[in-house]
Amino acid sequence: MIDHIAINVGNIEEAVEWYTKSANFETLYQDETWALLSAGNTKLALTLESQHPPHIAIEYKYLPKNNGHDLDDFKKHRDGSAYMYIKDPWDNFIELIYYPEKDTY
Repeated sequence: MIDHIAINVGNIEEAVEWYTKSANFETLYQDETWALLSAGNTKLALTLESQHPPHIAIEYKYLPKNNGHDLDDFKKHRDGSAYMYIKDPWDNFIELIYYPEKDTY
């Protein structure tokens, strides 16, 4: 399942203002380095190029045991979620994201 799409912007505050006024997004989280917006069932992350690459984040409902990755391969976000960036064969970034509190095991 797609968790969010992330795009790089030059200024988080200005981008939040534009997306909330022009595209009817609501702000779920915002600081000086990134923001998470929501519209319906779509989440949009606004990020700075120095912090994150533009990407599509795919949520793991549970951490698969035999996909070549284990929890030690993942880094931690501030919200406690675990993540890892990989690239597809065309050099697009994919973020694998896992929320431990939602684990279905």
